[in-house]
Amino acid sequence: MPAAILLATALALAAGPELPTSLSGLTVVGPYVVLLLGVAISAWFNRSRALVLLASLLVAFAGYNLAWDLDPKSFAVRSVFTALAVLVPLNVLLVLAFPERGVRQHRNYRWPLLGLAEILIVIWIANAGRSSLSGTAWRDVLDHWLLRSPPTPFAARILLAAAFAAALLRAWPRQRPKELRKEPRPLDVSLAAALVAFFVGCEWVGLPGGFGAFMSAAGIIVLVAVLQESHRLAFRDELTNLPSRRALEERLPGLGPIYTIAMVDVDNFKQFNDTHGHDIGDQVLKLVATRLAEVEGGGTSYRYGGEEFCILFADRTLDQTLPHLERLREEVEKYKMAVRGGDRPKDREAGTRLRAARPSEKALSVTVSIGAADRNDTLIGPSLVIRAADEALYRAKHAGRNRLMR
Repeated sequence: MPAAILLATALALAAGPELPTSLSGLTVVGPYVVLLLGVAISAWFNRSRALVLLASLLVAFAGYNLAWDLDPKSFAVRSVFTALAVLVPLNVLLVLAFPERGVRQHRNYRWPLLGLAEILIVIWIANAGRSSLSGTAWRDVLDHWLLRSPPTPFAARILLAAAFAAALLRAWPRQRPKELRKEPRPLDVSLAAALVAFFVGCEWVGLPGGFGAFMSAAGIIVLVAVLQESHRLAFRDELTNLPSRRALEERLPGLGPIYTIAMVDVDNFKQFNDTHGHDIGDQVLKLVATRLAEVEGGGTSYRYGGEEFCILFADRTLDQTLPHLERLREEVEKYKMAVRGGDRPKDREAGTRLRAARPSEKALSVTVSIGAADRNDTLIGPSLVIRAADEALYRAKHAGRNRLMR
């Protein structure tokens, strides 16, 4: 999605016709609308990183336009451009240095105070030479090769590269074990993509409408990512990264006349949790979910609740799915799960060396019970099929667990 937005923006600038005079104001008003909407939605959805980036872009765009309207050839335009090119990636680096704690924090005013300080500093620099208070030293400072602009100052390019790399590292953490690895979050990826849009906008600041177009693109990228992130939180289980029960309920009404539903439950999970602790129990649920996500036969796995999962086979009869469910049960039973102790390093190579030095490191195995049912002349709705699968699961539990019943 970010790549498509950036490409569409570049093509629109390169090949698109100029707007009529009556609509020419959209090139200025459009970025304000997009960035303001993004700031509002980020605050509403409590996403501090998106809010800081979008607010920085909004203030930067407004400050540059204000300086340009006063005098396009003035020192103020160059100073504001240099400041925004440096401060926007610097703000992203700062916000990435802290964990995401949301927008609403008790007595936390650091970001508003930082924003106010940056605005005052930029105003002070932009007025260099106009009063004794501002002096003239800033003119010499901005003539230094590190800060000389346009195009984007070299110092700003360094900060942009660092912020881009930090955003990508947060989006794709490298030291997470394979079994626990999750897909990159859209919001993390959008920060890196928005920085790319911001850099292209700075490079094309002399192109009519170029700066505003890519500021809009950066805002749209983050705005779409915030909406995607909210959708992900609503329809995907955070612990196991499987689709949630809500996603299953959204899917059920659209099923055709043939489908099979299997209910899967981790055996003796309560006793397991009480013995080994909730942290180990969470690891077990994640690793079982990894196996369920790889089920064959066209099945889609969902976190149904607690230690219970659901597998939906659309357009498959019960007889067609039973071999795949039996193979899944056997794979879970045979899989040995290495327990991550408190002193076990997160780095995979270090963990391998530790296991070699301590071959007795605790490894656990769990089993699952499965009950399955399909739609037929008696079970004519998803709720009835799920109830029948639950009853089959109950029989599997009472028959000794670690088995598949229909």
